[in-house]
Amino acid sequence: MTIKAIVFDAYGTLYDIQSVAAVTEAAYPGHGEMITQIWRIKQLEYTWLRSLMRRYEDFSIITRDSLAYTLRVLGLRYDEGAFERIMEKYLHLDMYPDANAALAAMKDRKLAILSNGSTDMLAALVRNSGLDHVLDATISIDTKRIFKPSPEAYSLIEDRLGMRPAEVLFVSSNPWDACGAKAFGLNVAWIERVTPEAMALACVKNDLVPPLTMFKAIRTQMDELGLQPDIRIKALSELPGLLKSFT
Repeated sequence: MTIKAIVFDAYGTLYDIQSVAAVTEAAYPGHGEMITQIWRIKQLEYTWLRSLMRRYEDFSIITRDSLAYTLRVLGLRYDEGAFERIMEKYLHLDMYPDANAALAAMKDRKLAILSNGSTDMLAALVRNSGLDHVLDATISIDTKRIFKPSPEAYSLIEDRLGMRPAEVLFVSSNPWDACGAKAFGLNVAWIERVTPEAMALACVKNDLVPPLTMFKAIRTQMDELGLQPDIRIKALSELPGLLKSFT
């Protein structure tokens, strides 16, 4: 296998979406974690629903709509200032601690992002985190007007980088994204940050399952879709070492 390019998902893979929790908690004390989990679940759900309905809106609008939904169903008062502060955090998400070092160790290959994020959101996020000096391309699905895991979204990798799927390693911590990329024909590395054993232990220890545990059960475990990633890793830091075996 010859890997010439490594393409990363952005949200949840390079950038920690849970880092919004501090802002949601500051805006709505006692509800921060619940807001963060429901918001992300609905955000993803809206990308899939809009793709199926052929009623595309870019990710910034979907992100706003899913946050508005979350505040409404939790019975929380809409405050424009708080709403905009929460939204602003999406342009300043924290990177995972091992992301920069991992990317630096793989600079001998083309590095890119393929994300459901809108062009403007991604450009701001990448610039604010300093990855604009590291990545060869930041690819939004905007031009296809359909979200991952649609095959049309993954086809943008070859369009932009000029490389066949067999020459690309796609990296994601999102199981649905890993499955979508594999179904398209890409080589896939899945970051399994939460093990099934950890999930089982978290559920046994609690009479009531906390929001974050429920979120992890729904969104961090490999899906039953008849597809498996080529590589399973626990963190981005493992990736450079594994790539040494690829020409």
